[in-house]
Amino acid sequence: MNSPLRAPGRGHIDRDTTLSFTFDGTAYTGHPGDTLASALLANGVHHVAGSITYRRPRGVLAAGAEEPNALVQIEAPFPEPMLTATTVELHDGLVARGLSGHGRLSGRPDTARYDTMHAHCDLLVVGAGPAGLAATLTAARSGARVILVDELPQPGGSLLGGREPLDGRPATEWAGEVVAELGTCADARVLHRTTAFGHYDDGLVLALEKRTDHLGAAAPAHVSRHRVWRIRARQVVYATGAYERPIAFDDNDRPGIMLAGAARTYLNRFGVLPGRRAVVFTTNDSAYPAACELADAGVGIAAVVDAREEGPPEYWRSACDERGIAVHAGHVVTGTGGTERVTRAHVAPFSRGRLGEGQGIDCDLLLVSGGWNPAVALFSQAGGTLRYDAATAAFVPAHAPDGVRTAGAAGATFTLAGCLADGADAARRALSDLGRTGRTISLPAAGPLPDGAPTRALWRVPSPQDGPDGSSQFVDLQRDALVSDVLRATGAGLRSVEHVKRYTTIGTAHDQGRTSGVLTSGIVAEALGVDMADLGTTRYRPPAVPVSFAALAGRNRGALFDPVRVTALHPWHIEHGALFEDVGQWKRPWYYPKAGETMEEAVLRECRAARTGVAMMDGSTLGKINVQGPDSGVLLDRLYTNMMSTLKVGRIRYGVMCGVDGMALDDGTVIRVDEREFLLTTTTGNAAKVLEWMEEWLQTEWPGLRVHLTSITEHWVTIPLVGPRSRDVLALVAPGLDAGNDAFPFMSWRDATVAGAPARVCRISFSGELAYEINVPAWYGIAVWEALYAAGQAFGITPYGTEAMHVLRAEKAYPIIGQDTDGTVTPQDLGMSWVVSKKKADFVGKRSFGRAENRRGDRKQLVGLLPSDERVLLPEGAQVIATSSVPEPPVPMLGHVTSSYRSDALQRTFALALVRSGAERIGETLYVPLGGRAVPVTVTDPVLFDKEGTRRDG
Repeated sequence: MNSPLRAPGRGHIDRDTTLSFTFDGTAYTGHPGDTLASALLANGVHHVAGSITYRRPRGVLAAGAEEPNALVQIEAPFPEPMLTATTVELHDGLVARGLSGHGRLSGRPDTARYDTMHAHCDLLVVGAGPAGLAATLTAARSGARVILVDELPQPGGSLLGGREPLDGRPATEWAGEVVAELGTCADARVLHRTTAFGHYDDGLVLALEKRTDHLGAAAPAHVSRHRVWRIRARQVVYATGAYERPIAFDDNDRPGIMLAGAARTYLNRFGVLPGRRAVVFTTNDSAYPAACELADAGVGIAAVVDAREEGPPEYWRSACDERGIAVHAGHVVTGTGGTERVTRAHVAPFSRGRLGEGQGIDCDLLLVSGGWNPAVALFSQAGGTLRYDAATAAFVPAHAPDGVRTAGAAGATFTLAGCLADGADAARRALSDLGRTGRTISLPAAGPLPDGAPTRALWRVPSPQDGPDGSSQFVDLQRDALVSDVLRATGAGLRSVEHVKRYTTIGTAHDQGRTSGVLTSGIVAEALGVDMADLGTTRYRPPAVPVSFAALAGRNRGALFDPVRVTALHPWHIEHGALFEDVGQWKRPWYYPKAGETMEEAVLRECRAARTGVAMMDGSTLGKINVQGPDSGVLLDRLYTNMMSTLKVGRIRYGVMCGVDGMALDDGTVIRVDEREFLLTTTTGNAAKVLEWMEEWLQTEWPGLRVHLTSITEHWVTIPLVGPRSRDVLALVAPGLDAGNDAFPFMSWRDATVAGAPARVCRISFSGELAYEINVPAWYGIAVWEALYAAGQAFGITPYGTEAMHVLRAEKAYPIIGQDTDGTVTPQDLGMSWVVSKKKADFVGKRSFGRAENRRGDRKQLVGLLPSDERVLLPEGAQVIATSSVPEPPVPMLGHVTSSYRSDALQRTFALALVRSGAERIGETLYVPLGGRAVPVTVTDPVLFDKEGTRRDG
């Protein structure tokens, strides 16, 4: 099936195979080798998307990753937003729709596989155009390990979009022969459909290989969809080509306005006629091959509008004369007409910054070429510097960092013969830096073309319209940013292109300013009256092209990214009906409901058992870090706010760690095992963070300390045995242990045998009740747990979960770091001034306690809140205000609720909160907005149960 907009005999598509696809609900056909953009153009579809702000119709501007307009949403085979139609390979059954800059994520899981690969090479070449192929072939024939990556499905780069011969035959034949030879070289690897997107230290280049996107629903399930290559290269050659840039003029965003080089690509690579009657607007010679080739293919070229007063070289003027193409030298396009597609180009003389009398030329295609910008994003990421070249009106590579070089158009060499020679030379120089001799290879001869005339630096055409200048001239088509936006930025006093970028958002979309970045610099330079070379351009940052999170994650998603961790007691919890909550990566028993119980009823029952009888819980997830070495006490003194080196063997001390800002970082207990060994515990969620924190200080600030840190969290099962009858239960399973208060005081530990297993038993209480924490090696865990459970049956022993634990600790005002703190809370704010040593010369965070900010009397402090209605459960996170009615926003906030529970011991609800000047407000009535009303609450001391602490000894 042939489309009337297909050029016979042109392109590298498979015309014998027809593919069906749907766009915006309409069915079309294309061929293997098409992109979605080329297939749409072949079907006469030019209105592809809408602009993000003004909802103006937009069409295809470019032919590759630089496309700013044609964003599409793929619906089948799997929903994916924000893709450029110019880079989506057509496959059978593709379903897509145009976007206005807003995509939609899939509501179902992505079942595709994503992988990561690692590779090392002597030379990495990026780009399989003429320069890249010459560089790779030179390196391969010299015996070097070489990797060639290219974003297209076939080799050739710019050769695919042109008709210049090599050795008198199609240049793409030579490209195919080079790749075929590379396939026979043991140390050469060619990666098609692979885009380098980041250059990092030590020659690390990341590239994304799209392996199955072009297969659609036919993609094999066992083959990864995308693969991220982590390539470590000793030398890198960037043969990444160049991007054609547009020119700003009135209504320069209509569908049918296209870059001249893109139209040439659609004709020669895809066999597509992008229009029937064209006007070509250029500032350089490169648009003339496009005009001539399109004319030869049957497109009527109404005129070439050349902004250079002297016009083109004689070679191109004669070529246009032979084809009957009128050349208007010293003219510009001032604007366009049309609605859904361009229908007219307005042309006028342009001399010394002034427009002459204009005329209209009917057309359905307007081709624009404002010059070419070398694709230097990766080169710049590597640390390469740029300079402004007046002859090409572009920023080109200046100084290359060690191990990195450019070749071909990426280095501002724009002739075919020059690109071939440049690529081979770059490879030889790279190999020389590696101590190898690069072989001189025979390069094919390019067809004779004249030396190019200089490019005219034309960034924008003055608007002939009345009103604000530049208000209908688009600079960044994806961001809908106008020349007037740029002028507003400079008018506001901005002088840096980086500042203008952020003021206008130009260059921040998916295309990363490929068509708008240098254009913006030119407009800013003109507005400020400064030299382009002095102004410069914006910085390039990775990723150079959009990369999905799925590809970056690879197989590290779900349980492989965030592993589900379970304790040794997990099977018992499941067997006894526990419901679980995620704490960090751990599955912890939340509560143990009996038949017919609600969560509230189950939690109250578990709390009641702990306060009146005996209860037990799985505390194995507490972080446990073993600290050994002669300087262990010194390290802990520096990291904790209180003294740890004075702790006696056999004793335990509570401690708080603070950040350098003096804010609470974590808390836990420290056990002194012997003179050179400590065991400290952390909160469950902060175990890894605290170990990393300690290692950072030990390795970077105090490397002289003789200390070793080891995580032993999973080595031990920890079982808190809690309640007035806990001593009775312990006596039944550890008969050799004297658990009385005199022999085994609070905050001490003893080694013992519990249920036949070696154990370390600690007198620690996170509930305020008499409690023992029994620690046994993990493989004894279930046996000891079951022995305790059996021994406690006579006393009504009850397993309890994290929710009951939270209630018990909150009644005693034991804070949870991360819940009752938010990164702005000091130990003093928590009412724990006693944990901050006044004797130590220094510790992390001490200096910050002296800051005026940290000594303010109106800081938020931890308090208790009792709702006047004892049944009202305040939402955690609810704000606290001073007024009995909720005022109009903005509402002055005094603080917020950090923890809120229903208490069996108090027979009511209660909450903990951080409230401004909280300690001074005890007894006051404040209010918490809830459901449109303000609930009165009484501010109390945060300790709401057993303030004297008499229950901890039984």
